[in-house]
Amino acid sequence: MSSAPQLDIDHVARLARLALTPEEKATFAAQLGSVLHHIEQLARVDVSGVEPSAHAFAVNNVWQDDVARPGLPVEAALRNAPAQRDHMVVVPKVVE
Repeated sequence: MSSAPQLDIDHVARLARLALTPEEKATFAAQLGSVLHHIEQLARVDVSGVEPSAHAFAVNNVWQDDVARPGLPVEAALRNAPAQRDHMVVVPKVVE
């Protein structure tokens, strides 16, 4: 595929803050041109009978009911703590 004539690879590279070699510019221009060509093909598809949607399938609420349950016992929650005191994890002081 040839690159699109309106494609300014230098401008795109500047926006992306990329320093491209001439070989990379040629490669990326061809690749971007190919992508734009496919997008043009998609733009030609007749979707007048298709209802707009955000998902291909109906999405129902997938969350579980919020039911209160007992948490971990203190001993289990602190089992892997490197240091503990008064049922709390002890960490180094970071603010003076």
